[in-house]
Amino acid sequence: MAPATSPKKRSLMESGPLRRALRAAGHHLSPVVQVGKEGVTGPVLRQLERALLDHELVKVKIGSESPEDRFEAARALLEGLSEGAKLAQILGRTVLVYRRHPKKPRFEPGPERPALDSGPAPGRVRPRRAQRRPR
Repeated sequence: MAPATSPKKRSLMESGPLRRALRAAGHHLSPVVQVGKEGVTGPVLRQLERALLDHELVKVKIGSESPEDRFEAARALLEGLSEGAKLAQILGRTVLVYRRHPKKPRFEPGPERPALDSGPAPGRVRPRRAQRRPR
């Protein structure tokens, strides 16, 4: 897929099944973080970092009194966050931010774990079940 040509859309993550799933899951969320009249500040970024650790997908409301417009605020949020944060959607004055959870990801598959063997333990033979006799 060709990269976005609009500077406003360059900050969004690439389209695909993950972005569709994030947008669908984010539809029902309430904004957890709000950007107020001082814009994107250190306390706002710390609150967003904590919310991303807790929820993995966070809706941010950008207030109408914010000095930045919605695209500038979204870019400032991403630049202020640590690595791995992605912008899933900008809809009106609401921004959807995603960062994969380090231990328990909900939207992306986690690291491969060895499957638990449901068979008998090594060296043991499973007893046979008695067959029922027809009457």
